[in-house]
Amino acid sequence: MDFRPRLLFVFVTVALSVAQFCPAAVVFKAGEKAKYVAPGDEEMSGDAEELFHKAQVAEKEGNLKRAFRAYRTLVKRYPKDALAAGSLFRAAEIEEQLQKYIPAADLFRTLVERYPSSARFDEAIEAQFRIGEIYLAGKKLKVLGLPFGNALDQAVEIFAAVVRTAPYGKYTARAQFDIGLAREKQGLNDAALQAYQAVVDKFPGEPVAADAQYQIGYIWFTAARSGTKDVAATKNAKTAFQDFLFRYPHSEKAPQARANLALLEHKETTSSFQVAKFYDKQKNYRAAVIYYNEVIRQQPGSTESERAKKRIDQLRAKVGDEALQPPPTATTAEKKKPAAREKAEPPAESPSENSSARSKSPLPPADADVALPPPASLLPDTTTAPDSAATGETRASSTDSPTSEEANAPESSPAPTP
Repeated sequence: MDFRPRLLFVFVTVALSVAQFCPAAVVFKAGEKAKYVAPGDEEMSGDAEELFHKAQVAEKEGNLKRAFRAYRTLVKRYPKDALAAGSLFRAAEIEEQLQKYIPAADLFRTLVERYPSSARFDEAIEAQFRIGEIYLAGKKLKVLGLPFGNALDQAVEIFAAVVRTAPYGKYTARAQFDIGLAREKQGLNDAALQAYQAVVDKFPGEPVAADAQYQIGYIWFTAARSGTKDVAATKNAKTAFQDFLFRYPHSEKAPQARANLALLEHKETTSSFQVAKFYDKQKNYRAAVIYYNEVIRQQPGSTESERAKKRIDQLRAKVGDEALQPPPTATTAEKKKPAAREKAEPPAESPSENSSARSKSPLPPADADVALPPPASLLPDTTTAPDSAATGETRASSTDSPTSEEANAPESSPAPTP
């Protein structure tokens, strides 16, 4: 007895019964072997309306994969149909529901770019922003369950798409701000500063503009406190916080901005005081007085300011006020030449008297004065302030002011860059 017809009959019966629970699980084609197709991967057919109906039915049955395929097939075959935009939006929502966030963001972006007049436009923009913040908050990119790629780069790309496709939208300013946050988290401070500045320049009326201005100051503030070689960090931080307080004096971050400014001013003062002490020890009193005066100008009433005033008085008593004045300029010297010629020449001094006068002079020769720095208040701040720990040590180790013996102690170290 031939059992082959019976076996074939049993196989077909089982296949049909399985198909009831798993639609389109087995596909038969004339002249080809039967093959299994995963649910949702089977080929879809029909016109736009029929495909949309299939997708709706699949969603109601909970078969999201089949619904997604029907929606995507509709958009691919009938991109100009009235149902295309809605189908694309539903396909993106399904991907987001399945936590496939990057494909979902791509579909939402395709919708706003391809169908800008769609009723779902604003919802698609909001969805992109929502997905971008998921990755900004720390969501990891994964492929087959393993971390892959940089989530913050992906967040920046999504936010940039929001800014580009909806330049006047509800989420545009916040998306631009989040680009700055992402870059700041990555340690890309230059890119972060550019992103924050764009918020301040393009969206000055948005609430997030105050946060952007504060973050600009905070980035420079952090750089200044970390001992960066960028000598402009302290100045830029002060300018940014001053701008913040001028524009947003009632912001909840205003007290912190004032506290940061006070720290920056103290750091700047400490730096000038250290430079002044260096020149003082080198017996370069004229340069020392320049920086002592800078301390007084920067933070009047501070401990360093009082010490600077006291030391200036000591130096005046020691070398005289005239010796501490800036050297005459070339123009002043030329004006004095005719008057000097009219006066009688003084009697020649003996070699012993001349050498004695030079030995008593407390200042370097006039021709060496060209090496002295101009007043610090007339130039950008190029000094490098010590960190907070060093400031504490300075206060602890230094008494009210250096003594004259300390000032006269010779030093062999080179002068620091002012």
